[in-house]
Amino acid sequence: MYRYKMKLHLVAGARPNFMKIAPLLRGLANHPVIRPSFVHTAQHFDDAMSSTIWRELGLPDPDHVLNCEPFENGDPIVGMMQAYEALCREDRPDMVLVVGDVNSSRAAAIVATEINVPLVHLEAGLRCFDPDMPEEQNRIEIDHKADLLLTPSMDADANLRTEGITVDRIKRVGNIMADTLAMMKGRIDNEEAARKLNLVKGRYVLVTLHRQSNVDDLGRLYQICHALMALTTKADICFVLHPRTEKRLRTSNLMAALHTAGVRLLPPMGYVGFTSLMQDAGVVVTDSGGVQEETSLLGVPCLTLRNSTERPITITQGTNQLVGLDQLSHAVMSALSVSDGCKRMPTKIPLWDGKTASRVVRELEAFLPGRAG
Repeated sequence: MYRYKMKLHLVAGARPNFMKIAPLLRGLANHPVIRPSFVHTAQHFDDAMSSTIWRELGLPDPDHVLNCEPFENGDPIVGMMQAYEALCREDRPDMVLVVGDVNSSRAAAIVATEINVPLVHLEAGLRCFDPDMPEEQNRIEIDHKADLLLTPSMDADANLRTEGITVDRIKRVGNIMADTLAMMKGRIDNEEAARKLNLVKGRYVLVTLHRQSNVDDLGRLYQICHALMALTTKADICFVLHPRTEKRLRTSNLMAALHTAGVRLLPPMGYVGFTSLMQDAGVVVTDSGGVQEETSLLGVPCLTLRNSTERPITITQGTNQLVGLDQLSHAVMSALSVSDGCKRMPTKIPLWDGKTASRVVRELEAFLPGRAG
């Protein structure tokens, strides 16, 4: 039926992307028609946020690593777009698949549209309805450029239909993060990160924050840190530092204060170590979309320090709760008291079943007819 293999660019550039493409690369291995090519945009380029992650997940090194020119005062997407367009001129794909809402995905989506290559968006349709959030702007632009929109849940489908996207472009496939978790669960269970840090399972607070709304506003960051410092008298607090957050803490002289107060400051961690630490936490405090999903899949209480979430199903059917800064201390202690000695019950959300990659492959196959020449 097909005269040649279809070249699919799987574009990833930030830590969450690597976790999401891993099951898909595995599912496409030796596919008779689709030939995947792993493109790293270098949005995250340090080892802890990139190569450590993909090697841990069993991914090969990228087929292409973009050489982006740094932009000191400009849009970081511009450099990625220029580098990706140059790659596409040399190695033109038949399809481009982007994941999530990071700048890398938006850059590749814009280029694919401009050079008339079919665009697939995995994790389409998520909305937090905060137009000022950069990730929300990215999601909307990618979705409205995409030819095939692969969604994780019913609310995502509804969001796309409301925005006028035709139903024939929308396919619900479930949550790819569930596949990664299922794929790596044995190693996560054996990691015992909490024991290595001398933490009592179910009794510590795991914190991870990186959104602009929390870490770029130094007044808010100061308040968050002081809330965490106050909590050290009641529980162990582990703060895993995203590079962006660490930079802000250093420039605001908050690192020393956190350390003196007894907050455990940990460097960026690999997928297995971090998920192990998350799995055994009493409660997780975050602003990450992926962590909201993973805690729900693991049955771990999650407090999201934001006004809204693009993953409302983690609240209605998962373990997630939105909290304001003024509620944080009370919410942490309430969650710890509830989780103490309580058996964890992973959430059962439809299609978050570890089989999303196979559904994605089927949708890509259905999308192919008529495109192979």
